[in-house]
Amino acid sequence: MDRQRLEAALDEAFGGTAAERRAVARAARDLADSGQPSRDRGHGLTVPGVIEHLSDAPDGSSVVERWNWWLGALDAAYGGYDYFTVRFVEGDEEAGLRR
Repeated sequence: MDRQRLEAALDEAFGGTAAERRAVARAARDLADSGQPSRDRGHGLTVPGVIEHLSDAPDGSSVVERWNWWLGALDAAYGGYDYFTVRFVEGDEEAGLRR
């Protein structure tokens, strides 16, 4: 999972602040590194795949809300994904604490 590529794709698809995109990209990299998606779903995370899944989130959702929404669905289906949700966006007082 290329964090910089994901950050750019998140910006293009959903906008949001740089801090929000960094936080989601960091969480995605940690999730990819854990190997959990490969074990649970039979394939690893890809930038296009993440963007596709986040696109399914409710309209008007922020990047962080979209990420956490998808992780909630994965957690409900497989368990163990709550650890990778974004709870705080460092350096972005506007974003603050998101769930």
